[in-house]
Amino acid sequence: MKQFIFIFILASSVVMMAQTDGKLPYYEIPECNEAPYTANSVAARMIDGLGFRYYWATESLRDEDLNFKPSETGRATIETIAHIYGLSKFIRNSVLNDNKDTNKSELVFEDMRKQTLLNLKVVSEVLYNTDVPFQLENTEVPFWNIISGPISDALWHCGQVVLLRRSSGNPFNSKVNLFSGRVDE
Repeated sequence: MKQFIFIFILASSVVMMAQTDGKLPYYEIPECNEAPYTANSVAARMIDGLGFRYYWATESLRDEDLNFKPSETGRATIETIAHIYGLSKFIRNSVLNDNKDTNKSELVFEDMRKQTLLNLKVVSEVLYNTDVPFQLENTEVPFWNIISGPISDALWHCGQVVLLRRSSGNPFNSKVNLFSGRVDE
């Protein structure tokens, strides 16, 4: 019970932080501490990498970028972003027992982007700050499937957003260093 209360308080504080200071998470990847690698810290770092890539894949998208479709049968960029948001909800709702993202309404791009980043940040913080080994207690989905499913799928689709924005004439920021998780000045 203590763990669930801690997770709820931690998740609530991440959402409150983003709402009060106006800054979205993942402009840069947070610094790593030198603690030993654990299952939780590795999973959290994967989420941080996804958040950083998503932040920059979706930063400064214009209406023409969001509406761009590579072909008649292809997905528009905004549809890909909506899919990534759905994946972030699945990840969050699989990891958190309380404080789930239960939104069922359609969001405009800015709100969808913000909530996707907050979903990822909450998951990362919970994983980093939970000492017990990570387990999914209320689902039949093994965590391995979360890695090979929605986390990997979201990474894949971030790359698609980068390709689509490039195709619509708005390339990815060349100062973003995906290796270091920083923005080169």
